[in-house]
Amino acid sequence: MSLGGGGGQMQQLQEQMQALEQEKQAIQAEVQNLRGEQGEIDEAIEAIETLETGSTVQVPVGGDAYVRAEIQDIDEVIVTLGGGYAAERDSDGAIDSLEDKQDALDDRIEELQGEIEKVESETANLEAKAQQAQQQQMQQMQQQMQQQQDDE
Repeated sequence: MSLGGGGGQMQQLQEQMQALEQEKQAIQAEVQNLRGEQGEIDEAIEAIETLETGSTVQVPVGGDAYVRAEIQDIDEVIVTLGGGYAAERDSDGAIDSLEDKQDALDDRIEELQGEIEKVESETANLEAKAQQAQQQQMQQMQQQMQQQQDDE
């Protein structure tokens, strides 16, 4: 095996490790987005629990603009169900729906954490291979240097 071949192997291992690192970062970004969604759901649950009929709130109308509105009936909450569908729920039903979404997000985050662990394991394996390849390269160089000294 020539030194050039070992160098190619090292480059290939480095490229694989870099790809795994990018994959890990993408998964971590997705986890962060899901945690952001969880935070929004927590805020919605807190608002439903604390608001009362007759309360005044700021309602977003788009483009970062808000209007002041009065809650006519806290027991009429529209909750998205997914797939473009929404349903009217009483406050307890709305909270239940939101908590179900939280549970689904928790499950997805857990899956993603498992993927991160898998990627980290693959990276550790590649690092071990790279270290082994580097040691083999060093041994080959030492053997070649020894042969050159013996030939002289």
